[in-house]
Amino acid sequence: MSLPAVLPAWLETAVALADAARPIANHYFRSRLSVNSKADQSPVTIADQQIEAVMREILAKAHPDHGILGEEHGPDRTDADFVWVLDPIDGTRAFICGVPTFGTLIALCYRGQPILGVVDHPALGERWVGGTGLPTTWNGEPCQTRACTRLADAYLFATSPDMFKGADADSFTRLTSRAKERRYGLDCFAAGLIAGGHIDAMVETSLQPYDYCALAPVIEQAGGKISDWTGKPLTIHSDGRIAVAATAALHGEILAALAG
Repeated sequence: MSLPAVLPAWLETAVALADAARPIANHYFRSRLSVNSKADQSPVTIADQQIEAVMREILAKAHPDHGILGEEHGPDRTDADFVWVLDPIDGTRAFICGVPTFGTLIALCYRGQPILGVVDHPALGERWVGGTGLPTTWNGEPCQTRACTRLADAYLFATSPDMFKGADADSFTRLTSRAKERRYGLDCFAAGLIAGGHIDAMVETSLQPYDYCALAPVIEQAGGKISDWTGKPLTIHSDGRIAVAATAALHGEILAALAG
């Protein structure tokens, strides 16, 4: 499928969404806010809910014909060609613990495939933006992935080893035993660090579309490679297992290790 280049209006909207989310997130960050549990026992706060509500208001005015898939308020016209995928606070557990690596994830998908992504970190003041025909930037400056091609030289991240269960846990153990170093706990900030050329790889499982769609354009337009564990491009319908690498060669080694 040929993907359309990102139009200035779409980019302007994506940046407006991130700009609207930042002050709300920072207002509640490290405050004594209440935490509720959703049906899947994941945490949610008033910050998550307010941010998504504001972003939906902006989208309703800017692109009323586009669909929306948000973590907190569900799907709306997701059969449209263009669908915005929103995670108001990615890393809610980090957010409620006062850890500043939480982020806001914003993606625009065309027929299910991400074409524009924003990875924004309100507490840190860092933002990565990338899209089709739009090289990735960090705070407005061009950025690029590192040239690491070997798993034995790679700094590999995952949110938590507890995410990997059963056969996935076996695959993850096999992978990390071959990496130079494994680290945990950055959520989407790890993707930004890969795009910025600071670390080399990230592997996750059990993700939802709003957890990974924004990462794909940011990684790819910085020179990296991202896919599901079988090597297929990520779409809204992917199974939630992702492999991210600074180079295609490293990505191939990661997939081989995961497969056994």
